[in-house]
Order: sequence, then C-alpha cells, then structure tokens
Amino acid sequence: MEAVRIMRVERAARLAACAGALIVAAAGFAGSALAAPQSDGLALAGLHTHNLAGLSILIGLTVFATILSLLHLHERSRWTRREREQAAALGALRGAHDRAEMLLNAERQVIITWEGLGEPVIEGDVGLAFDGARPAATAARRILAFGTWLVPADAAALEAGVEALRLRGTGFRLSLHSQSGRSVEAQGQAVAGRALLRLRETTDERRELMELRGTLDEARRGLAALSGLLDAIPQPVWQRNRDGGLAWVNTAYVAAVEAPSREAALEAGVELLDRPARELIARDEAGRRPGIGPRQALRLSAVVVGGRRILDVTETALENGRVGIAVDVSELESVRADLQRQMDANVRTLDQLPTAVAIFDARQRLIFHNAAYRQLWDLDPAFLEGRPLDGEILDHLRSQRKLPEQADFKSWKQGVLAAYRAVEANETWWYLPDGRTFRVVADPNPQGGLTYLFDDVSDRMKLESRYNALMRVQAETLDTLKEPVAVFGADGRLTFANRAFATVWRLDPATLESRPRIDAVIAACRTLAPAEEPWMDIRDAVTGLESRSGLACRLEVVDGTVLDCAAQPLPEGATLITLIDVTASVNVERALTEKNEALEKAAQLRDTFVHHVSYELRSPLTNIIGFTQLLGDETVGALNERQREYSDHILRSSGSLLVIINDILDLASIDAGSLELQRESVDVRSTIEAAVRGIEDRLAESEVSLDLDVPADIGSVVADGKRVRQILFNLLSNAVGFSSPGQRVAVTARRTPSELVLAVRDEGRGMPPDVAARVFDRFESHTFGTRHRGVGLGLSIVRSFVELHGGRVSLETAPGAGTQVTCTFPLVEPEPHMEAAE
Repeated sequence: MEAVRIMRVERAARLAACAGALIVAAAGFAGSALAAPQSDGLALAGLHTHNLAGLSILIGLTVFATILSLLHLHERSRWTRREREQAAALGALRGAHDRAEMLLNAERQVIITWEGLGEPVIEGDVGLAFDGARPAATAARRILAFGTWLVPADAAALEAGVEALRLRGTGFRLSLHSQSGRSVEAQGQAVAGRALLRLRETTDERRELMELRGTLDEARRGLAALSGLLDAIPQPVWQRNRDGGLAWVNTAYVAAVEAPSREAALEAGVELLDRPARELIARDEAGRRPGIGPRQALRLSAVVVGGRRILDVTETALENGRVGIAVDVSELESVRADLQRQMDANVRTLDQLPTAVAIFDARQRLIFHNAAYRQLWDLDPAFLEGRPLDGEILDHLRSQRKLPEQADFKSWKQGVLAAYRAVEANETWWYLPDGRTFRVVADPNPQGGLTYLFDDVSDRMKLESRYNALMRVQAETLDTLKEPVAVFGADGRLTFANRAFATVWRLDPATLESRPRIDAVIAACRTLAPAEEPWMDIRDAVTGLESRSGLACRLEVVDGTVLDCAAQPLPEGATLITLIDVTASVNVERALTEKNEALEKAAQLRDTFVHHVSYELRSPLTNIIGFTQLLGDETVGALNERQREYSDHILRSSGSLLVIINDILDLASIDAGSLELQRESVDVRSTIEAAVRGIEDRLAESEVSLDLDVPADIGSVVADGKRVRQILFNLLSNAVGFSSPGQRVAVTARRTPSELVLAVRDEGRGMPPDVAARVFDRFESHTFGTRHRGVGLGLSIVRSFVELHGGRVSLETAPGAGTQVTCTFPLVEPEPHMEAAE
C-alpha cells in the first residue's frame, strides 16, 4: 500500500512538470511574435492569427495545468485520508493480533493450522506435550508426533481424525490422555479453507468437573434421601412456589387431604388448610420482624382424613417459595389436658398424704406444701403462702426450737441447702428436741429445685425396738416349747430348731449348728420314721419354687408315736415346720370314726324309714282329704253345724299333714338328686299373688296385714313356678306364724340387670344369733312363745329350692327387730349340673 501511494505521487509530479514546461514554451512563443517588426500588413495579419492560436493553446494548457493541479491536490488529500484510515486499521489489526496472542496464551493450548497441503503453522504453548518444558522452535513440530506423548490408542484416534480433517474437512472432538497422565481436549474443524487443530489441556477442568459431578451426585442422593425421609414422616409437609401454589407435597400430605396421588393433589392444588388459616399464616409472616428469635408454630384446626384435628403449622420463606410442616397435636392436647388433670389429682393426693411434702423451686422458694407439712411444723398459712425461702423457713423453725440442736447451725444449714446442688436424693435423720425422730428425704427436681419428704418415724422406731425385743422373746419361747419346731431358710438350710425338735429326732447340737440342708435332716429323721411319701412332701414344701402353700401330713414313728407335721411358708422364702404329738387324739379319732360310721348307718336307716313311711302315709291321707271334702260338700247328706266344724278341722289338719309329707318327700328327692326343676316363663307378680291367696285365711285369722311392694314392670323370670310359689308360701307362713295381731308382713320384689330379689319381712320377735345360725337346718323348730307350730322343714325347703335355681338365701334378724328372709334368683339360666341337688 505504501509503494502504490508513492508511485501515484510521482506520476502526479511528472504531469505537473510537463504542464509547466508547456506553459513556459507558449509564453516564449507569444513574446517573440510581439517583438517581430510589423513590416507587412498581410504578414502581420497571418502572424496575428498564428499568435492567437498559440495564445489559445497557452490558455488551454494553463487551464489544464490548473485543473491537473487541483486534481492532484484533491487526490493527495484523499490519499492522505486513506493513509490515515489504513494506519488506524493497521493499529486495530495489531491490537487484535495482540489480543488474539494474549487469548491464545491465556490457557495452556496449541493451535495447529494447515493451508491445503502446505506446512503446518504451530502456535501456542507447545510445552503442553512435553511436561512443561518448552522446546526450541525447530523442535516444536515434535508435537505432531502424537505417539511420543499420547497413549497409543488416543494417538491413533487423533491421527485418524487429523487425516480426515485435512482430506475431507470432517470435524471432530476427542478427549485424550497423555503418557504423563494429563487430560487433553482435541478439537478439529475446517475454517476458511484451512484445517485447524486445537489441543487444550483440561486436567484441572476435568478434575473440577469430576468434583462438581461428585458434588451434584451427592446433592442428588441427599435430595432423594431427604425426599424419602419427608415421605416417611407422618406429618404433612409441603413446598410452595413464588406464586403461593403447591410445588411439592409428601405422602402424609396426600393421605391427609385424601387425594388419589401426589400428582393429582398438585394438579388440583388441594389445600390442607382453609383460606382463613392461610391468611393467618400470611399475616403472621408479614408482621414478623427479622432477628426476634425462632419461629413459633401456629396452632390451627384442619380436617385431616375426614376428621377435625389440631395442628401446629410452621411455614418458612425460601428464595424460591415457602416450605411448611403440620404436626398433629390432637393427642398431645388431650395428653396435656390429662396431664394437667393428673397433676391436679396428684396435688390433691399429696394434700391427703400423712407424709409432709414441701416443694421448692430453683430459687429455693416454696411453691407447694401439703396439709401434713403445715401441721407437722405448726406454721402460719399466711407465712407459707408468701412463698418464703428454704433458709427463711429453717431460721423460723430454729427460732421456735423445732430443729435438731446444732453446735454450728450455720454450717448445718449450709449442708441442708447443699442438696439443691446434689444429683441424687439425700436421706438424713433429724432428732428433734421434743423427742420426735424424722426421716428427711431431699430429692432434687429435674427442672431445678428440691422436694422434701418429712416422715415421722418416732412410732416406727419404737415399734422396731419392741419388735426386736419380741423376736428375742419369741426365740426363747420357741426354744422352751414342748412341741418340735424348725425353721428352714430360702436356701433349704436349717436356720432354727428348738430343743424339742432335736430331742424327738435325736439330733446332736453340732449337727444343728452346722445348718444342714433339708435332705440331710430328712435322712437323719427317716431312721425313726421310715415312710418316704410324707418326707418328700415336706422337702417339696421347703424347696419348692413354683408354689408355696401350707402342708399338713402325718408321721408315724417306729415307737408308735403319731406326729402331725405342718409346713407353713414364711416371708422371704423361709418355711416353718411344726410337729404335734397326736397319738392320743389318733386313738380317739379311730374310736370316733367307728362311732360315726354307726351313726351314718343309723341316719341312712332313718331316711329310708321316713321316705318309706311318707309314701305309705300319703295315700291314706289323700283318701281322708277326699272323703272329708265329700262330707263338707254335703253330697251324701246334710251336716249340722258341729259336724261341719269337725269336717273343716279334719280338712285343715289333713292339709297341714299333707304339706309336711310333701316337704319330706321333696327333701328326700333332693337328697337323692332326682328332683328336677320344670323351668318356664313365670310372671313374678302373678306368682306372688298366688302365694298370698294361699295364706289369706291365716292372715284373717291372725289379724295380720300384708303389704306388697312389687313394681308393675317387674316382668317375668325363667324358673319353676310351682317351686317359687312353694318358697313364698313357706316364707309367708313363717312370717304370719311369728307375727302378733296387728303387726304387718311385707313382701318386696326388685329386679336388677342380673338378679331377681324377693324378700319377706315380719315385725315379730326375731331370733337370737345362735338360733339364726341353725334355722335353715332340718327339723329345727322354735316357737318363741307363739302359736306357730311346725316340724322345722319350711326354711330348709326354701334354701334347697333357691339353691336349685342357682340363687342364694340370706337372713336378717335380731331379738325384738323382726326377721327378713331374702331370696336372690339369677336371671341367667344356670348350668345343667345345677338342676338337681348334689
């Protein structure tokens, strides 16, 4: 560009010189023409014409030279401007070249370019392939020997890629590894008809990329674990986007809103909290100032799985939205209420305890005391309600001489108050000046403070002293007993044996002092009482672990002595064995047994006789009743007044006799186990009225009134109606028989969910305890000075029939207070084996 500019300037100068020469020549020619003599006019005219032509040429040349000069000046100014523009462009190119060189050298890379089949141009840090040692310029081409610094496989791949790039312009990108372990990225592409290969070291980038990938994987795993953890917790958790919509919810949230899936809940935007609750959370967040402490959960109400629950809701703002969690505290609220009630109950219980209790807080101020504490120290309630310090109470008690006398009270007081800093409970004994002894337990509270328990053990210590004295007296007493006594410990060893025990079994004192085991004692005793079975039972009673119960057995000694052995469990696993000489009683028992067998045979003969006679009497008695009724009806002839009176008397006496015989037969059937109840649905009120109708004549005759207390809705019961009427008839007969004229007999019926209770009460003389104990026995009859007569079978029949129904009979009586018999029938039908008497 510079040469072209110089040539154009020289050409313009030459044109300007030629133009100047022409102008000079024209000026000379014009001057010669004017200076020539004007001799001839014609010649002058021709010459003038020639001069005009020359002048015209001169003027034209002048104009041409001027124009040419102007053109030269214009071109010169244009080329000067172009020169400045080219200089500026050259500076920009040099700056771009410098920047490209700087960028090329900013990282460790090498750029190799091929133009056609020419030589390659290598630029950049060729030390990339030579472990940082920069080779000479002539040796830079060694980088193209890929096999010298790349692993063989990568070198072959790079050579194939370069060949394809130079021949076909096919680009490629490869990750290579040098023989020294570095990572190199190779990128080949065609640019402006040239083949360009870029080699860039990526060791640090690859390491950073691997670290970033590891961090990303770790973050993904952590996120997956966090998501799984959030899905595993039972509390609903959610995330909101910037617009306040749901972006993610856990499984508990889906279950709480009863959505079919997480995606369905997010798509439908199903909210766990209603709009007022969400607005309350938003207002709380808006009104919250930063840095005022941890966020407090809002206690809200929401419908969870179709039920109203109490939730502690916490929502926190994040960069991309908000996250929240709801903790179900319904049970906690219930437990808290129960705990408060329990604490109140405990306070009430502590206030009822005989042990004095006082609780102090961490500041050593009294926060609770029960009534026993106030009474124990006789303190003013107003003083205690003022929540005094522990030290103040101690000072107050010392001033009243209610604390143990101390030489150095200040040190003793500090020792007492040191319990506030203790870890475990401390137990001390206070001996007061008035002779009382207190067991004081100072138990530190987990939240700080102290709980005092004051137990007055004065009486207990006295009792313990007496107990020890009694134990010594008891040991001496047992040692002086004539009956053999031995005590075995929980380990089966003999711990005590009195002199009588050693004498009976002929045991020497040395053996007793060695505390022999039960097996050794039994072996020594079996020489005198060889029977094996009783001794095995005694050994089991002493050493048995599964069950500890009393044992009674009999031992027969070879000399004819009979001993009753009793093994009784004692506290702490000990066993007491006592022996009683029952030789004389055994002989008497044998005699009594023989006599009893004879009596049983006699009783059996009596029962057989009564049963037989009752059956034999019943038939003729039935005939007598029938003929008497026939006479009374006057079907065979008219009777006079006395005959009718005699007939009625015979009929009543026969009926009474028939009732007695029937009762005897029923008792005989019960004893034989052959009496069965005919159960049916029995109306209670009708049955009572039927029994009452049977004694109406006796009520009128005895001038006794009857009160019925039977509810209208008493209902029915499954029972034998005939036997129930018989029970009521016997009870009413006894009540009327033992009542005086003008007195009242009351019949009461009550029904509970499980029982029917029938009671008959009279206002008669009552019975003393010894008679009441035998009143249900057979043939026990007591008139107590009344007109009532009987063989003593009525109440026995009542008890037998009630027990056959599975019920029970009770008697309430006292002399002068009347008698009440109560029969209780179960509403549930008893087991079949109870149908017949045993």
